[in-house]
Amino acid sequence: MPDSALRSPRLRTRQAPVGLPHWAALPAGLAVAFLGLPLLAMLSRVSWGQFPALVTSESSRAALALSLRTSVAATVLCLLLGVPLALVLARARFPGQHLVRALALLPLVLPPVVAGIALLYTFGRRGLLGETLQVAGIQVAFSTTAVVLAQTFVAMPFLVISLEGALRTVGQRYDEVAATLGASPTTVLRRVTLPLLAPALASGTVLAFARALGEFGATITFAGSLQGVTRTLPLEIYLQRETDADAAVALSLVLVVVSAVVIAVSRRTRSPW
Repeated sequence: MPDSALRSPRLRTRQAPVGLPHWAALPAGLAVAFLGLPLLAMLSRVSWGQFPALVTSESSRAALALSLRTSVAATVLCLLLGVPLALVLARARFPGQHLVRALALLPLVLPPVVAGIALLYTFGRRGLLGETLQVAGIQVAFSTTAVVLAQTFVAMPFLVISLEGALRTVGQRYDEVAATLGASPTTVLRRVTLPLLAPALASGTVLAFARALGEFGATITFAGSLQGVTRTLPLEIYLQRETDADAAVALSLVLVVVSAVVIAVSRRTRSPW
């Protein structure tokens, strides 16, 4: 390439990095302060000397164990239901698809208490399906199963969003090649599609687990707060706030640490697309 081309203003313009407006630093710093100061304020109120005793009390351990069990179960349900839903939304074309997508994403913007009321009128004792289940001797509302259903309801959209976006980005060229070689749709999904989606699947799974772990409003509305049965860690924090502020702050810190770990794992497994 001639030296004149290397010195071309147009070429230099194309190679120059895009800068940021100088004014962006101030509102960005304010945003960081707005998000970080509440966490620092909470850390300043932690009774570090009593911290081990506060987070290892019987009620705290029961709430944490229940939260972990139900969050894992809810995440499994999200995988079993959310992965096929994301595949259908990304790869299929059918009437009412936009309505189905809006319904799948509705829990993202729906107040959790409203979600709990909707679940209660569906699976409650006098709900749409609850009466039939009650006749069969199955009670869902105000049980551990209700906790899992509430967590699944609010967490599934995170998995669906992650997978649908990845499916649209990666395209179908590899799937089509596998299909032309004689692979069945299930084989293509298992051997081609899911391995390509592994980073997005891992990221969506972690986010769904985190959302399930932190669920509060739908759980207390649909499942109540019975220690060892439906009282998850967020509910325990809410109750402790009224009687023991130090315990509430200590348990809140536990959730913050878990959330930070989840964010770190999610960043490491984020889809490259």
